[in-house]
Amino acid sequence: MAEKLRSGYTTGTHATAVLLACLYEFFYDKESELLEITLPKERVACIEVEREGALFYSTIKGDNDDIDVTKGAKISCRLSLEAPKDLKSQTPSLITINQIQLFVYAGEGVGVVTKKGLKIDPNFPAINPTPMEMMRLNGVAIVGEKSAELHALFSVENGEQIARDTANAKVGVIGGISILGTRGIVKPVSASAYIDSIETEINVAAAQSEDQIIFTLGNSAVDFAKEHYDETSIVEIGNFVYDATARLKKHNFKKLIFITSVAKMTKVAQGFKNTHNKYGAIDFDEVKKWLREELGIELGDEEFVTLKRVLQSVPKEYHHSFVELLTQKALTQLELWLNELGVETECMEVVTLPKKISKRSQGC
Repeated sequence: MAEKLRSGYTTGTHATAVLLACLYEFFYDKESELLEITLPKERVACIEVEREGALFYSTIKGDNDDIDVTKGAKISCRLSLEAPKDLKSQTPSLITINQIQLFVYAGEGVGVVTKKGLKIDPNFPAINPTPMEMMRLNGVAIVGEKSAELHALFSVENGEQIARDTANAKVGVIGGISILGTRGIVKPVSASAYIDSIETEINVAAAQSEDQIIFTLGNSAVDFAKEHYDETSIVEIGNFVYDATARLKKHNFKKLIFITSVAKMTKVAQGFKNTHNKYGAIDFDEVKKWLREELGIELGDEEFVTLKRVLQSVPKEYHHSFVELLTQKALTQLELWLNELGVETECMEVVTLPKKISKRSQGC
């Protein structure tokens, strides 16, 4: 039997825990070690916290089986009656909890938003709406009818370094990580976080008035795109070709450019909405049929397992025509998906590497 994968809790859940610990101490002079947090959809999490000093608590983001650069991060909150000083430039966010006005700041290791297109406006701390609402809802029972103006400073140890492994700088979150989470729970090996990241980058590109969006699949595609296009318009989509395309629907990009290797392009040409190997392999019988019917090349009965081997079997004088054929078929498939999804663009261009063979739609 396969080992059950471990879930965990988001940075937003942990940030809520340390804030609640501070509120308990401020209003009841009660020191906390374990906090029960109500999550969205009425779930509950128990988060361990450690008192670092007066109205100052920290927690360690637990391990899980997701791909998560914030695992093990130390998240802290310091509560005070006065606004903190000597911070990076920012406008504090405001949480109203009954009669309490709670101003929220990004300390060391927590980013500040600098570009439009995110869920948070520029110059505010990079703490997403769901964690902010979790803080408010969980704080209601603690503050009761008391009134005060309080200031909460959130920090993440080594957060600026951790953020280098994320897309934060690219989308305009500067100075550290974001405090995230839509459900409070990190699902193990889930595609949702990656797709959310793709959507965020698309939104930022649109907000910067970019007329075109460039989807890249694979490291060579990223390198090629960075040499030829503005980085703000480049989105690394992993294997999520269809899901990424679906995120274009609410925007009006004039041009979509899709760049990947010949093997991945073949999968797109064959209708793979996700090009990861777990969703299937290239149908080499179909590739041989394309070669036979459209280029007049017969490869016989050999069984192929890689596209590289197919290319080795195709006469060199037909290599360019073969890759052109794959590129055109991928373009046709992408156009079908755009139509299916209701995504409107004036022009689409598909580029196959390493030969840099390009095909464009009629609108280009």
